[in-house]
Amino acid sequence: MFKPLQFFFFITLSISANFTIAQLNQDISHKINTLSDNVESKVIEWRRHFHENPELSNREFKTAERIAKHLKSLGLEVKTGVAHTGVVAILKGGKPGPVIGLRADIDALPVTERVDIPFASKVKTTYNHKEVGVMHACGHDTHIAIMMGVAEVLTKMKADLKGTIKFIFQPAEEGAPIGEEGGAALMIKEGVLENPKVDAIFGLHINSQLEVNKIAYKPKGALAAVNGFTIKVKGKQTHGSTPWTGVDPIVASAQIIMGLQTIISRQSPLTKEAAVISVGIIEGGVRSNIIPEEVNLTGTIRTLDYDMQKSIIEKIKRTATSIASSSGATAEVNIRDGIPITYNNPELTNQMLPTLQRVAGLENVTLVQAITGSEDFAFYSEKIPGFFFFLGGMPKGKKASEAGPHHTPSFFIDESGMKLGVKTFCNMVIDYGNSH
Repeated sequence: MFKPLQFFFFITLSISANFTIAQLNQDISHKINTLSDNVESKVIEWRRHFHENPELSNREFKTAERIAKHLKSLGLEVKTGVAHTGVVAILKGGKPGPVIGLRADIDALPVTERVDIPFASKVKTTYNHKEVGVMHACGHDTHIAIMMGVAEVLTKMKADLKGTIKFIFQPAEEGAPIGEEGGAALMIKEGVLENPKVDAIFGLHINSQLEVNKIAYKPKGALAAVNGFTIKVKGKQTHGSTPWTGVDPIVASAQIIMGLQTIISRQSPLTKEAAVISVGIIEGGVRSNIIPEEVNLTGTIRTLDYDMQKSIIEKIKRTATSIASSSGATAEVNIRDGIPITYNNPELTNQMLPTLQRVAGLENVTLVQAITGSEDFAFYSEKIPGFFFFLGGMPKGKKASEAGPHHTPSFFIDESGMKLGVKTFCNMVIDYGNSH
């Protein structure tokens, strides 16, 4: 039993300890803010360099060289050539703790830029046997620059860090060229999450239609899984004037396409999560008066829930084969593995949410609906707890409907929002380390 005087000293010590921790946290936040302010001009300079000199997936040779040079200048352990052109750097903190992964993607797209800025890309190359422009039309240049800034800030705070930081600069997020491996899947295959083993991983994506200095997030399924599919519909070739003497795979294909849409509109619990089935290619026939023997359909499936994904795939197979059979045709369905659901671990999301709100301001952090686009960050969060969020890059006062969407020649990012990305990552690292 405590005596009154003992109890008084116990309370006094507890208050003193809590005050010391609070003051320490405040000092660290202030240090992050100061260092982020100091590195901002460098981040903008790096971003402009990468924007003006973009490289396509698995061809990011000069990009990787520039990244590695900076990381080595900070005294980090640097490994190059991971998954072709990836760069991985290790920063060991001054105190024991978890291993935290931070990921930035580094590839550009075959898009010809139309934005009137001094550092616009004028790069041309060949892609799929076509002459194309090359542009950072998805903001990966900002991701690289932000992460380089984070590496510089955290290196200067090494003594305050609990654990180890693994900086992952990943190529080919947009997909490897035909016939090649690449991206997050290949980085994992080559051991990026091991030696040391990563406990949790964080990533961000700039958003051209989210106002600058705002952050958006979603627990669980944040971006969709992608599965490609082909359906080969086989009938019996005949003269176009006498369709009854054959089996028309074109009509069967039309019925299959309409049937696929009922899987979404009538057979899927859309109040649970959104889902999409789209047919993008129809190939068949050579003349107007010949009913062909075969038609090929190619499309994409987007899902945000694992059970729905499995169910929709099975229903596509059943729908296509049943409709084809009803007209005397046959259908061969092939579903290709693609990118998994970008899944934000709910516990990790809840743990990091106060950090986002503190850094950006409560009013600037928004819970949003899932996006049916995809992100190969999903491969990491499929293996270990991950949290992926969106950083605003749209100029203040602009309407989202007027902003250039991602993957278009008009894509534009307000660079003033990148500093928030640096500060957010740094604070997440500190807070996660302190809680583990």
